[in-house]
Amino acid sequence: MQTRRQTLKQSAAVATLAAGAGLLPTSVMAAEFNKAAFEAKGIKDTLKALGINGDPTASPDVTLTAPDIAENGAVVPFALSTKLPDVKELILMVEKNPNALVAVFNVTPEVEAKFATRSKMGETSDVYAIALTKDGKALFSKKEVKVTLGGCGG
Repeated sequence: MQTRRQTLKQSAAVATLAAGAGLLPTSVMAAEFNKAAFEAKGIKDTLKALGINGDPTASPDVTLTAPDIAENGAVVPFALSTKLPDVKELILMVEKNPNALVAVFNVTPEVEAKFATRSKMGETSDVYAIALTKDGKALFSKKEVKVTLGGCGG
């Protein structure tokens, strides 16, 4: 019987060989890393680095699920989704984190615009879920998450 670790190692090796041979579709490959966006310090700078001009518009069509109170800021669960047509990216940001950008999820017609992840939060902050459409519109939902024990070194 194979252990989970052995299975993961073998799966990674097979995926690497398949990618090297050009056997994986391009939609499976990782998108280009936007270093400037992930290193930006505030919401405005992050939006600019992501190529979003102007202020996003609040929308009930973008859903953000997060706890009201995070007992431990080291691991805070988030879920974001939208049913809007022509969405190309869903973006998750935490306003008061040292680096605001948490994640950028690429959406294609084959991928449902519904994602979940976890992030650290250093302090109580507004959290934003932003849907970026193919025509350049940015629509968002936000929620304040109160942190009782900081996760970014606090």
